[in-house]
Amino acid sequence: MRRPWLGAFAALFVSSWAGNQFTPVLLMYEEVQGYGDATVNAFLGVYVLGLAPALLVAGMLSDRFGRRPVMLTGTAIGMAASAVLAFGALGPVPIYVGRLLAGITVGTATSVGTSWIKELSQVPYDRGADAGSGARRASLAFTLGSGVGALVAGALAQWGPWPEVLPFVVHLVVTAPFLLVVLRTPESNAFGGDAGPWWRGLRVPPAGHRRFTRVVAVVAPWIFVVAALTYGYAPVLLRDQTQGFGVAYATLLTVVALGVAAVVQPAAKRLDAVDSARGLAVAAGALTLAVACVGLVVASGSPWWGVGAAVVGGAGMGIGLSSGLLEVQRIAGPRHLAGLTGVFYAVAYAGFLTPAIMAAITPPFTTTQLFVVLVALGAVSTGVVVAHYRKHLPGA
Repeated sequence: MRRPWLGAFAALFVSSWAGNQFTPVLLMYEEVQGYGDATVNAFLGVYVLGLAPALLVAGMLSDRFGRRPVMLTGTAIGMAASAVLAFGALGPVPIYVGRLLAGITVGTATSVGTSWIKELSQVPYDRGADAGSGARRASLAFTLGSGVGALVAGALAQWGPWPEVLPFVVHLVVTAPFLLVVLRTPESNAFGGDAGPWWRGLRVPPAGHRRFTRVVAVVAPWIFVVAALTYGYAPVLLRDQTQGFGVAYATLLTVVALGVAAVVQPAAKRLDAVDSARGLAVAAGALTLAVACVGLVVASGSPWWGVGAAVVGGAGMGIGLSSGLLEVQRIAGPRHLAGLTGVFYAVAYAGFLTPAIMAAITPPFTTTQLFVVLVALGAVSTGVVVAHYRKHLPGA
């Protein structure tokens, strides 16, 4: 393979597709099958139950057995997720199971695929890449896969035949050839894992690094807080205003947010600095502003504010994801790269539970009150990052 990193890029792309194709069709399940808000939010939440352990375990397994076999398994599980979700019209059980499998897929892909792309974006596999190429390529694969998955599934669910089946069948057909691509991609892991019992590999010492705990982990959850609110929560709240086109509107917000996240990657490269937290500080400010914009969507009931929130949120997500991965790579080093990448995504995806938590405590609190609290917390997080702007640098 002339550019080996493309194989890992493709695997992360189709796995991200598997994880995010479900998001814009949430309204379809609510409208067609009559599921309530609590059930719809539970569909989102069960995804995290598969995601979190996969993020923490897959990296350790890839250290021991190699990136390629673990990534191949994760990609195959993504196909199984789509196959199960294609039976979602039969009831909630296939949806829960399919979402759980999709979480395992994305957890595996983001921890192992990101590390694999990084290792294939350096000597001897890629002699022309710079130090940040791996993080940018991994971030781009994730955002493009998530965006294309949402676009295809949402469009088919809104206007195509068999809306509860066809989106997932398309993913199956698209992914199958990439299994061969993964098999042909070079193995890059030369570590071999920690000696002794397998559970020792779950320890990730760099996760306690002050740069990670006081800068990276402070911003990480907001990446998916904004994702969940912008194109998961807002379309549900605006279903009356977008009646008849709810799925299309959810798809629009998803594609806009992830499209902007992909487009800002060159800007994220220029913002990143080895001697400061400039990239993550900018991301934290943009993400806080995006939460405020979603709050305005709720207060005004205007779908156009939703598009504006998606643009601002996409910028924050793209810069935060790319800058966060660059910080992780500088902190971790080769030995703990997969493990710390998994921890980063686990912390980030915790933000995906925000809509479920908000729904559970509304009432006694109002939605407006909760958004005020979220904006305040975002401002505090931004302040924490600025306070540690040049502190605890790796290797200092």
